Amino acid sequence: MTLQRNRRLGVSQWTLTGQVIFCLLSLWLRDISCQLQYSIPEELKKGSVIGNVAKDLGLKVEDLTFRKFQIVSHDTKQYFNINLKNGNVIVSDRIDRETLCGAKLSCFINLEAVIENPLNFYTITIEIQDVNDNTPTFSKKLFEIGISESSVPGVHFPLGNAQDADLGTNSLQRYTLSDNEYFKLGEQTTKDGYKNAEIVLEKSLDRDKQSFHDLILTASDGGKPPRTGTAIIKISVQDVNDNFPTFTQDINHFKIPENADIGFLVVQLNATDEDEGTNGLVSYSFSHIPDNANEIFSIDSLKGDIKIIGTLDYEASDNYEMTVEAKDGGGLVTHCKVSIQVIDVNDNAPDITVTTLATSVPEDSPPGTVIAIINVCDIDSGTNGEILCVVSDMKDFQLLPSSSNYYKLVTASSMDRERNSLYNVTIHCTDKGFPPLSTNKTIPLTISDVNDNAPLFERTNYVVYIMENNQPGTSIQNILASDLDQEENGKIIYSIINSNIENIPVTSYVSMNSISGVLYAQRSFDYEQLQEFQFQVMAKDSGSPPLSSNVTVRICIIDKNDNAPKILYPSPDTEGSALFEFIPHSAEKGYLVTKVIAVDADSGHNAWLSYHLLQVPDPSLFGIGQYTGEIKIVRDLQDADNLRQKLVVLVKDNGVPSLSSTVTLNLVVAENFQQVVPEIRRQPTNSDTKSPVTFYLVISIALISCLFIITVIITVIYKCRKDNTPTTYGAYSRNVYPQFTLGCPSEISDTSLPFPFSYDVCVTLDSKQNEIAYLKPVQNVPTENLIDTDNSTAANDPVNIFFPPNNTDQSKLSSSYLQYLNLNSECHHKTVIFYIVPDYQS
Repeated sequence: MTLQRNRRLGVSQWTLTGQVIFCLLSLWLRDISCQLQYSIPEELKKGSVIGNVAKDLGLKVEDLTFRKFQIVSHDTKQYFNINLKNGNVIVSDRIDRETLCGAKLSCFINLEAVIENPLNFYTITIEIQDVNDNTPTFSKKLFEIGISESSVPGVHFPLGNAQDADLGTNSLQRYTLSDNEYFKLGEQTTKDGYKNAEIVLEKSLDRDKQSFHDLILTASDGGKPPRTGTAIIKISVQDVNDNFPTFTQDINHFKIPENADIGFLVVQLNATDEDEGTNGLVSYSFSHIPDNANEIFSIDSLKGDIKIIGTLDYEASDNYEMTVEAKDGGGLVTHCKVSIQVIDVNDNAPDITVTTLATSVPEDSPPGTVIAIINVCDIDSGTNGEILCVVSDMKDFQLLPSSSNYYKLVTASSMDRERNSLYNVTIHCTDKGFPPLSTNKTIPLTISDVNDNAPLFERTNYVVYIMENNQPGTSIQNILASDLDQEENGKIIYSIINSNIENIPVTSYVSMNSISGVLYAQRSFDYEQLQEFQFQVMAKDSGSPPLSSNVTVRICIIDKNDNAPKILYPSPDTEGSALFEFIPHSAEKGYLVTKVIAVDADSGHNAWLSYHLLQVPDPSLFGIGQYTGEIKIVRDLQDADNLRQKLVVLVKDNGVPSLSSTVTLNLVVAENFQQVVPEIRRQPTNSDTKSPVTFYLVISIALISCLFIITVIITVIYKCRKDNTPTTYGAYSRNVYPQFTLGCPSEISDTSLPFPFSYDVCVTLDSKQNEIAYLKPVQNVPTENLIDTDNSTAANDPVNIFFPPNNTDQSKLSSSYLQYLNLNSECHHKTVIFYIVPDYQS
């Protein structure tokens, strides 16, 4: 809608002069551009209302502030503002039409109104109407004219024209001359419509009577009330000078570029005078020149050269008009008009103004998010004012033309703060002049963080080694995770995911500092009970919603040498009696006497065992395998060797420091088994204390033993008769007599564990404490549970076993074996030791 408001002579008069609205709907930009036009007089007071844009555009007043309504002007002064409370456009500075537009018939001020949410553009054109605020002025306050007394009536004397910056009826309308008897006022209209005043001689002058005449010339405009300007005309009566200076042409038009240098010669005027002498000498001067041109142009009074003495600016003024006066020595003058048009050159770079700016956008903003609204203008004209703008980072941003000289800076892709948190977007605008001029505008943009990155651990999994027997509360590992987000989105909290290890919560084994991620041992670990375990640790950030990730932590317990070797065979737990091993006197070098078997609960180097003879009467007779534990004869037996040898075997591991255990072996060397018995019986009793209780216990055991021996003898005789077996001792029923599982090493079992046999037992007892029984092989028994490593044997009578020679065939073993019974009266338990004696069949 085009609205005009006219205000003339202090009387407000509002009229609706048109019903035209020019709107451009850009569907693809979703922007609307409309044009409003108002008409106001110049010189309005500050605060004067010229229109209500809210009403004229059909907008709600309360929406103006919310939608950020603003008026943008490209002039150096901001002549108008808008009151967002009521939508009125008000005058904010003095408006002088002559200063803004000069002599142009039409004067407009173009404003641009921008409103956001949604984005709309409006062009407001305000026509500035002329008011009679300028008084006609002459180029001189005093006109000095010399007139020869010989001048005849009817001679014209040009005075030039008065200037009035107003237009139309407000401009210069007429001249008047003060009353006199010699002169009258005349007017001469030039081709371009200017009225030049002149005086016309009506009556001949007589210098003798009056040599000077003073007249007053008045110029009046057509305003209401009219304004007038005056000049004094001083006429001196001179001798005869009857020729006026003459210019080649009355009007001179010139074009010069605005970048013309100081001292540039615009034109050289030439006026001729046919008079001679001083009457023919012509001088030049500006009869009338605008104030803004007086500082830019100068004229040489003798040569008539018009030169540039100031800086031209097409944008300040594109045209200059001035009147040059040529005066001869006799006082006759002639005028000509000089019109200088300034040609625009590309001397102004584009001007970039950011009207709306978003300094920060979240990184999850979709492509097309508006960052800034930019206005670009170039005050040059023509192609010099045409502008092309591009953005530096075309991958991430786009510059979209919106309306007239407006652009929208939008995102072209998704933002990622972790990739780039700060952009310096540079807008480069270049005009189409020659040479082209350009301007850069850098807009800083910060990308704000959103929680789009889960915590990331330093490793894909953690393997932690910890020595057993550690102190509870010891820190064992620092689990670290990083988060590319910032502030709360990057603040990580660690926790152990609940799980069980053998039905025990993992938190009873380890704990974690939720802030630092340090793992602590909750208890002292024992490698022999738990070698390793694993669990998961979760790292969760503090964003909304929070993101998390897990990592597997494996705890490996490192073995420490905290277990001494345990001897399985021969058992070191035998109390009250020594262990006896039978060695035939015919044994040769390399004979395997026995094998010490031990284990270590530790692992690795800590469980590597070595065997050593700690105490040996004759080091040259026996040797032990350092890693096998096999005790062998290292030389042939001699008659001089002791019949009884006592060895102490040391078993130690390979740990640091090393731990060890010992076991004592009694070795009996004899030709046959009967020679062994006296050696055995010389074994001291466990206690020499003779108390009545011990005596009765011995008698009871002796009676029971006698009854048992008698029963066995009867059974043997019965069985010998039944089977007609030629052997010395008969086999007894396995259902009647108990069976014992004996073990002996053989080459079949590679001497690592005893080979099992089952035997019938026949026992005869007398009143003595130690008795002998003979055994008969029955059958092979399974090797399971041959050696019991439990402590349950502490409550039973330990059984010690002799081994046969190394090369003894199992099929050749005799049925006669020795059983030794030792009764301990103090401990009230018995120890049964079996000695296997070789008996070769013929």
